[in-house]
Amino acid sequence: MAIVYQKSKGLTDAELHYCPGCNHGIIHKLVAEVLEEMGLLDNTIGVCPVGCSVFAYNYFNVDMQEAAHGRAPAVATAIKRCRPDNTVFTYQGDGDLASIGMAEIVHAAMRGEKFTTIFVNNGIYGMTGGQMAPTTLVGQKTTTSPMGRTVTQAGMPIRMAEMLSTMDTVDYCARVCVTDIPNLNKAKKAIRTAFERQQEGRGFNFVEVLSTCPTNWGMSPIDSLHWLNDKMVAYYPLGVKKDKKAEAEVK
Repeated sequence: MAIVYQKSKGLTDAELHYCPGCNHGIIHKLVAEVLEEMGLLDNTIGVCPVGCSVFAYNYFNVDMQEAAHGRAPAVATAIKRCRPDNTVFTYQGDGDLASIGMAEIVHAAMRGEKFTTIFVNNGIYGMTGGQMAPTTLVGQKTTTSPMGRTVTQAGMPIRMAEMLSTMDTVDYCARVCVTDIPNLNKAKKAIRTAFERQQEGRGFNFVEVLSTCPTNWGMSPIDSLHWLNDKMVAYYPLGVKKDKKAEAEVK
């Protein structure tokens, strides 16, 4: 019998701990498939964050290193500089990357460190109970903004992809989501492009993936997908924000 589909060898057989409807499992799958298809499983080192994906080392079938909260880019910098022939990536949530780890990701990008960051943005702190994050939308209710985020109190949500794309040392930067098959295919293409750029020895590259958090959003998995498409994408527009290689080819 012909095999139509099988689980990626880039994932272990460990059962995922994520809540029903969470997109982390889908994003894990895409990263694992790309690494397998590119023949990089034996050469890759991933760096886990602190957050919902803190146990990512149980799921990716590559060498993994745990980092302190927000410090994944610093750890990845050390690994890539010591082992430049390895493929290195960080897998981080919005609380980890855009809050306590903001300085780490900004300076790694500014230095043009040659690793890949997969940034999962669900607009809320997931693991610690649903507090407001730097990416929480204006008006969005959380455990620490029960009346909804306000601009006067918390400022505007941070658009990480747009901010990092302004840096000359960032080579590739994109925002995607995984709410349906067309978007899932675009997300996989962006992730593959980011790893290809790393293989070519180019600068820092970054893929932001908009994700759902049904548990802390207080929605069903289906409703959370609709909310992401209707609300998050309106503020966090999808697409490639920077591609230095493509821009150079056009010139």
